Amino acid sequence: MQVSEDKPYDDINITPMLDLAYVLLVIFIIMTTASVQGTKVDLPHGSATQSLAVPKTKVISVNSTGQIFMDAIPVSIGELERKLRDAMAVTPDLPVVLKGDRAVQYERVMSVLDLCGRLGIKSIGLASQHISGS
Repeated sequence: MQVSEDKPYDDINITPMLDLAYVLLVIFIIMTTASVQGTKVDLPHGSATQSLAVPKTKVISVNSTGQIFMDAIPVSIGELERKLRDAMAVTPDLPVVLKGDRAVQYERVMSVLDLCGRLGIKSIGLASQHISGS
């Protein structure tokens, strides 16, 4: 029996197509379960990641009464905007770390985040407390 070298394949290899189908299925499962799990909120605990604080980072804090501090100095929202504009003139890619007290109204923290967004600050970190042993 002689085998012809010029004979075309008479079957289709569907392995790459099945691989693609499985990858798409896994992505679909991950995306649907991620959107369902977005209901429970328990803040402000975080993991033991490295701190975002570097020497040129501006730290904005909102205490439990809603008072805003920039680098431990009390400021109003207008003063905060002016100081952030001045700091961005020196460092255009200014990193900001926002610390919000767990008892403060969320609206107060959102007003600071909104201000940072309007000013074009792209590097914003939200600080949380790490509890060891959990």
